[in-house]
Amino acid sequence: MNISFRQLRLFLALAEHGSVGAAARVMHVTQPTASMQLREVQDAAGLPLYTLVGRRVQLTEAGHALATTARCMLDDWIDWEQQLAAWKGLTGGRLRVAVVSTAKYFVPRLLGGFCARYPDIDIRLEVLNRDGVLQRLREQRDDLAIMSMPPTDWALDDVVFLTNPLVLIGPGNHPLAGRTSLTLADVAGERFILRERGSGTRMAVDAHFRAVGFQPQVRLELGSNEAIKEAVAGGLGLSVLSAHTLHGRAREHGVQVWPVAGFPLAGQWHVVCRQVRALSPIARVFREHLLSQAERVAADVAADAPTS
Repeated sequence: MNISFRQLRLFLALAEHGSVGAAARVMHVTQPTASMQLREVQDAAGLPLYTLVGRRVQLTEAGHALATTARCMLDDWIDWEQQLAAWKGLTGGRLRVAVVSTAKYFVPRLLGGFCARYPDIDIRLEVLNRDGVLQRLREQRDDLAIMSMPPTDWALDDVVFLTNPLVLIGPGNHPLAGRTSLTLADVAGERFILRERGSGTRMAVDAHFRAVGFQPQVRLELGSNEAIKEAVAGGLGLSVLSAHTLHGRAREHGVQVWPVAGFPLAGQWHVVCRQVRALSPIARVFREHLLSQAERVAADVAADAPTS
């Protein structure tokens, strides 16, 4: 089949963004041009690769197989380009990183230092929930992923690089807020606002509560750390969040860390990738950067958080 790399990139953009118009914008071509190129790809395949359902594109089985093949081919080509650049002593190239939403509180700072050192590297950062990061990891769409609870049944290259303490927070104007020490029995009558099921934070919190035999009264489940903090500040309940969401402070915008026995929960941040692909030179350098800067970030987060 006579399909060019550019056509493969266009088809991959169609698969990832779900419409011809979006694929055209990603590839910086007009929609008629994109439509013509995609027809040529489908004609070369000799089978339907996608169908239109309303305004969205749904890939056929053959289309999914082509998208997987195209992604592998293009990733291998990019790896070769980056290796070639490394041999030439150059520092350009592309780095793709997917992070769970809580990691957005510290990863941009780490990226800032990395970009200052390597200004010619094109960095693409995806901030998603845990399921979204796992999906991209499964499809090998990124060089590295950063999460707190990586799957244990996948073949992963997994490196722990940073602590992730989980703290119990409550409203700053609550009668219990002034206490110097608390137990879970003291908060048994309070409502809780927790992260959605499946998030790394929720998995860790549920595991801890099960281990100590505590049954929280869950009022709300939210997928946003910021929404949870606002709800707690508004007096809707207590929560357990990563200390990173408070930027290392014991008080923030109407909420504060409560000194409850057993907290902070000891968590960790992992930088992972699938073992089926070798890390590119740029990804290796970025992982080394994470490891070198982790101690400074941990110190910032642990500034004045109370301990049990």
